[in-house]
Amino acid sequence: MTERLPGRSALSDLSDWAEAGFPVLDDIPARHGIHVEESLADGRYVLRAELPGIDAEDIEITVAEGCLTLRAKRSDETAQQGRAEYHYGHSTPLPASAKSDAATAEYQHGVLTITMPVPAAKTGVRTMPVREPLTASAH
Repeated sequence: MTERLPGRSALSDLSDWAEAGFPVLDDIPARHGIHVEESLADGRYVLRAELPGIDAEDIEITVAEGCLTLRAKRSDETAQQGRAEYHYGHSTPLPASAKSDAATAEYQHGVLTITMPVPAAKTGVRTMPVREPLTASAH
């Protein structure tokens, strides 16, 4: 089950379902969902995805318009059943201030970990000076 960040809508589960694919014909590769856990703490967004049996070069990570998308593929070939190809996918919206250009991705023991900084939103009180317009009465 996917851990949702606070404030995330359950509708993103629908996008996960759609990304995983629909029933397909035998000659079209099936799409499977990816088990994902997300967390946001200490100024970092971390996504962990379980991808056992996948080679690192068969994982594609893209970020576009505030959305992170994972795609992966795996092929099996057996003498009895021939070649089988599996496709995996997951998309998730990123926190608004996530710095995807500073993200890192590591893959170890079947788990992909993506980490990116999320600077704290600048909040607080700001004092604005009030200026008086210049007058032309100094003649």
